Amino acid sequence: MTSDEKRPLAGSLLLAHPSLNDGIFRRSVILLPAHDENGSMGIVLNHPLRKRMADISNDLAFSPLADVPVYQGGPVASDKLLICAWRMHPQGLGFQLMFGIEPDNAIKLREEQGMELRAYYGYAGWSAGQLEGELRRDTWVVTPLLPHLLVNEDGGEYDESMWRKILGDMGDEWRLAAGEPDDPALN
Repeated sequence: MTSDEKRPLAGSLLLAHPSLNDGIFRRSVILLPAHDENGSMGIVLNHPLRKRMADISNDLAFSPLADVPVYQGGPVASDKLLICAWRMHPQGLGFQLMFGIEPDNAIKLREEQGMELRAYYGYAGWSAGQLEGELRRDTWVVTPLLPHLLVNEDGGEYDESMWRKILGDMGDEWRLAAGEPDDPALN
């Protein structure tokens, strides 16, 4: 069992291993809010659809949620929209993370200081033992969730650069892997 497997996984980030070259999980950063003996649930944070909530629903065009960015959260229930929010607590009481927020509540949260909102189509899911097997095969690199990684100071979208930054910050070996071009033959 690796050190990654001994660490509690709920609340961690999963980074796609650089060798994972295809599919929705390629160069993904997954926030894993739930993991237990029955399975795991995560949200792919960095696959933007380059849309806002106003683009996906006329009802939201003039809503306070109109400019909330929309991402592909994973392959499970990919037709369902999941609204998420997070922030560093203003009184220094830690990090707040909320999933599956109803639109009316999201509007209220939007008004709170420092609150970041994102919408995701679908999520990533693993059955009992499946994620552990993928970890043994080095499909994922596990890193603690450092809340500053989720606060997007410049207001831009999370994308592949998020994967490169987090992986690169894990040390020299990972920095080299994170900097590799899509096709190393073109290097």
